[in-house]
Amino acid sequence: MKLLRSGRRPDTDPGEVALHARNVQFQWADTPLHWMPAEPIASHLINSLNLLLPEGERMFCAAYAEALPFVKDDKLREAMLGFIGQESMHAETHDKVLNEVLAAHGIDPEPYVRQAEYLFRKTLGPKQADGVAQRQVMVERLAFIACLEHFFAYLGDWVLNADLEKFGADPRMADLFRWHGAEEVEHRHVAHDVALYFGAGYVRRAAIMTIVFPIFITLVVRGTKFMVHQDPSLPDLGYPRLIKRVLGAMWRGALPGVPSLLWSALSTFKPGYDPETVGSTAQAVAYLAKSAAAQAVAS
Repeated sequence: MKLLRSGRRPDTDPGEVALHARNVQFQWADTPLHWMPAEPIASHLINSLNLLLPEGERMFCAAYAEALPFVKDDKLREAMLGFIGQESMHAETHDKVLNEVLAAHGIDPEPYVRQAEYLFRKTLGPKQADGVAQRQVMVERLAFIACLEHFFAYLGDWVLNADLEKFGADPRMADLFRWHGAEEVEHRHVAHDVALYFGAGYVRRAAIMTIVFPIFITLVVRGTKFMVHQDPSLPDLGYPRLIKRVLGAMWRGALPGVPSLLWSALSTFKPGYDPETVGSTAQAVAYLAKSAAAQAVAS
């Protein structure tokens, strides 16, 4: 039987899954800032994604809305619409964390969020151009999204399999990232398929990945520094000491390790790269069926 890259045997393959947004309901009252009490730095690093994800995913939705009129493949259009629905729900849910968890603990997210807005709305937003030039800008954005979606699928697979409970993880926050991560695994093929449909070839995608990887790591580390700086219970660590603490959390398993992150990025340079090799659809769908946040709405 074929093994997945993580060494797990695949579960029963559910086949193609129709993508749809799942309503979720989280009650954030009394959620601790250090939601992994044994790993405060890892808590802040993962929480820093809450600073980035809302604006990033709104940009994804805007780019796909721009691209949809040019898509003649009905199957791809359906997948894109499902992707937009899921990403919109992700943005809305993470946005609530900024106010109901971070701000409730005295963390002011606005300075970082304003920078995220500039990055995703201005730098990576639509540009005024004519004809071929405008289409090429759109294709660049779609290829950029495909690269980011690879990392989100990788992180989704990691969080579905990480034993965060051994660090005392708050079940609500763990469910937030596992619900999100499971949907990233579920729709991991969409962004890649869209980029290929619009003619983003191997060279373009490889070039963009060489840019996306360091930018993504830098933004997450900056977000972690931003969180630590505002946390009165922790020393205001400079980058060298902060990175040392992050590496320690990686070694203990509270964060994905640098070698696996780098290997994941390099895997996209293989000719014939297929995002279906990242994670298990069966595992993702099984988690989504039992997610406490999704069940809260269903009940």
